[in-house]
Amino acid sequence: MATLTFEESVRLDRDNLEELYRQLGAAGAENVICRAMEELAVRLSDIAPLYRADRSGDLARLARSLVGISSQIGLQTLAHVAEDVSRCALRQDRTALAATLCRLERIGDRSLTAVWDLRDVTS
Repeated sequence: MATLTFEESVRLDRDNLEELYRQLGAAGAENVICRAMEELAVRLSDIAPLYRADRSGDLARLARSLVGISSQIGLQTLAHVAEDVSRCALRQDRTALAATLCRLERIGDRSLTAVWDLRDVTS
């Protein structure tokens, strides 16, 4: 039996983060990043129940909110995948939605870790 493993890198826009620090200062940027990461974690956990309940409109809206939050802190890959999820939900394409949701979960976890790792390096 073959097992597929997915190793996909995430794209973190360091320029975006540097701009946040420049505009808001260290304390302000840290506050924005922490709040954004908390929101991302909560919203990522809210997606699966919406999918199971077949609430594609709500799922599309939630995915769109992920696009905005992740873009704000430079998580470009996460923003792109969340946009794909939103489109699949709006088209009510259950097969594509299932696949993109799995990808969103993988990318979401890796993206949050990438931001924490970068914060540890820059602190």
